[in-house]
Amino acid sequence: MNKIRTLIVDDSAFMRKSLQLMLESDPEIEIIDTARDGIQGVELVKKLRPDVVTLDIEMPRLDGLSALKQIMNECPTAVIMVSSLTSEGAEATLNAMELGAVDFIPKELSFVNVNIVKIKEELISKVKAIGRHARLKNRLSRITNKQSFEVTNKPRQYVKSILPKHIYSAIALGISTGGPLSLQKVIPLLSEKINIPIFIVQHMPPKFTQSLSERLNSMSKLHVKEAAHGDIVKGGTVYIAPGGKHMTIKPVNGVKNIYISDEPSTTLHRPSVDVMINSVVDNYGSSTLGIIMTGMGKDGYEAIKRLKEIGGQIIAQDEETCVVYGMPKAIVDASLADAILPLNKFSETINNLVVRYV
Repeated sequence: MNKIRTLIVDDSAFMRKSLQLMLESDPEIEIIDTARDGIQGVELVKKLRPDVVTLDIEMPRLDGLSALKQIMNECPTAVIMVSSLTSEGAEATLNAMELGAVDFIPKELSFVNVNIVKIKEELISKVKAIGRHARLKNRLSRITNKQSFEVTNKPRQYVKSILPKHIYSAIALGISTGGPLSLQKVIPLLSEKINIPIFIVQHMPPKFTQSLSERLNSMSKLHVKEAAHGDIVKGGTVYIAPGGKHMTIKPVNGVKNIYISDEPSTTLHRPSVDVMINSVVDNYGSSTLGIIMTGMGKDGYEAIKRLKEIGGQIIAQDEETCVVYGMPKAIVDASLADAILPLNKFSETINNLVVRYV
């Protein structure tokens, strides 16, 4: 009864079978059905009400984006896109996330032998984490509908919303599952008066971070770019770590420069939130504002703990507005967060904290 009920929608019989075999290898996941195109997929979502759907983008009769629109309009469900690792695939995936998809898996890497164990583990982890959180949100929604007055008027005892006065010289932000859409709801609302650098690690493959950076830049008052090796760090600029690479900062002749590298090669994620935030702390110390948002796992925990120990300030996203409450949960459970905020409060809070002192 507690299994994550999953529907696979893909026009390739090989992909459907491969996804099914990988997912069903975990006893907590149940494949309730498969669909060969978008039309059949939409019908099965409405009929079976799965916890999670894996949805291919390119399909006959009804493509993935069109199917996703119908699913979100008629029967909102947690959807993971199966995406091509190309510039076109990255753009389509970002479009899907704007339409309501919560995450994606790269199609080309899904069944390459050298990566099969890693991809299988990542796929299973995503389906389980997203499925559990979707169930939690549904339960909270039902409680809210039944007890709306009590829920909306009872303050959450653990939530803090006012940070102590502090002068910030840099912002370091870590984010993963659900990040692209969340960033689109925060970065474009940041004030053009912010003149400190903002460093972001979003767990994504190459090409995807470039598309995300370009999209955010077109929407934002601040300059947003995919960080490049040798970039001179400037205030009022948002640097997004390139997919598959670590982003750190190294002073050269007194000037801070972006350093892009494959090292360390031992981290679970590349780019790594821990690696980036540790580097920002090395360069800006306690005047770093650390932010951890939606995502699986606990990447960023160790660096945030270090920042907290030297007197830095930390903001974590609250459980209700996360797609997956993993990375922020690690921060909150360890009492490292100075503020725990819903998604719609991040830009306002950052503006109030940073612009006030510049």
